[in-house]
Amino acid sequence: MDDRAEAWDRRIAGLLRRLPARVSARIVWLRHPDRRLLRLTAGILLVIGGCLSILPVLGIWMLPLGLALIAEDSPGLKPRLESAARFCERLWHKLAPRSARRTPL
Repeated sequence: MDDRAEAWDRRIAGLLRRLPARVSARIVWLRHPDRRLLRLTAGILLVIGGCLSILPVLGIWMLPLGLALIAEDSPGLKPRLESAARFCERLWHKLAPRSARRTPL
């Protein structure tokens, strides 16, 4: 497995630890291998919703969440998402004021 794919899995595990227990438990349930069809369906719907972010309720936040769900079943997507996450972190540290910065996962 690619180092970036492993880094992506570690990043997701770190995010799950930071979420409230109820939310984390639901995401862990959804990531179970038996729920592949549900996960892919939810991921595709979230990506579509993210593309329609000009509508009320739908938002750009749906796009990365949908891609993260799809990445569970598309190993080639994990390294790209990790690269994008690293780029966003570098950009955040470059542009955000020091008081708003948090340590990366």
